[in-house]
Amino acid sequence: MGSNLAIMLKTKYPDYTVVVLDNLKRRGSELNLVRLREGGVAFQHGDIRNKEDLYFEKERFSLVIDASAEPSVLAGITSPVDQVINNNLTGTVNILEVARQHGAAFIFLSTSRIYPVAKLEQVRFTEEETRFRWVDEQEFSGVSAAGVTEYFPLGGSRTFYGATKLASELLIQEYQAHLGVKSVINRCGVITGPWQMGKVDQGVVVLWVARHLFKGQLGYFGYGGQGKQVRDLLHVNDLFDLIDWQIHHLDEVNGEIFNVGGGVDCSASLQELTRLCEKHTGNSINIVQQAENRVADIRVYLTDNCYVQKVTGWLPKYTPDKIIAEITRWIIANEKDLKPILT
Repeated sequence: MGSNLAIMLKTKYPDYTVVVLDNLKRRGSELNLVRLREGGVAFQHGDIRNKEDLYFEKERFSLVIDASAEPSVLAGITSPVDQVINNNLTGTVNILEVARQHGAAFIFLSTSRIYPVAKLEQVRFTEEETRFRWVDEQEFSGVSAAGVTEYFPLGGSRTFYGATKLASELLIQEYQAHLGVKSVINRCGVITGPWQMGKVDQGVVVLWVARHLFKGQLGYFGYGGQGKQVRDLLHVNDLFDLIDWQIHHLDEVNGEIFNVGGGVDCSASLQELTRLCEKHTGNSINIVQQAENRVADIRVYLTDNCYVQKVTGWLPKYTPDKIIAEITRWIIANEKDLKPILT
């Protein structure tokens, strides 16, 4: 997200000074260095967990977009807990302090994973030929066939990843209320698009396309092994349109929390994702089926964009078909660099 947002921001506003800070830990992130340089974006190697890395010698900055995270839902469950806490909570606090010192606004890219797993699994649904679908009649507020609103109940467990992002949200609200840091929180659904280095535990859409292109293997895990689990998909270009609006209307959205995603119109089940990949890559691959559910998995997640649309006028424009077509073209055009990473 960070590299794409930075390049799009610099492209649209050439007079802006845009700086990206990253530790380049994720394999493939180094490929962005050429793109950033060619796009006129400055790069500073650093780690948000280290306060010493967050020192900027030149002029003060006016805005920080926090797009950093350990994004795996299994972080802390299959890996040390302190790693996800240091990345997703301590790192955010460090950035907040820098924003406060510079008098800068703060846009936080949070996650739909702040909502409790068990509660999401209680949402009423129907089963169709290729997907599960939520219904309008529910036992509690904050969810309907249109998706999850900002009023969905927050009581319960949500994974260490979700917990650290929610804890960061709470602290951001305190910095906004008591220390004057203008802020906006965006709880994003599944974000995807070119230059995402998809892997098994994060970046599933790119991974799905890559496995089809390079004839690897995939699996439908859980819920009977039929691949009917559904997620909404948010293209990074659509996310940029919203961020761009928020940057230039900060006073209007200061302190706001938005659910931001593809919504029902830009959603797909794993089955449907497979069909789209077959259409655009021309390849069919073996799909393993395992009926048992995995840890912290959820049957359906859809974003209700009603509130963010009401406040900002924003709605996503991409469709799943357009997203898969674009990712396929990107991988083919950069196959030499991407194949060792995406396989």
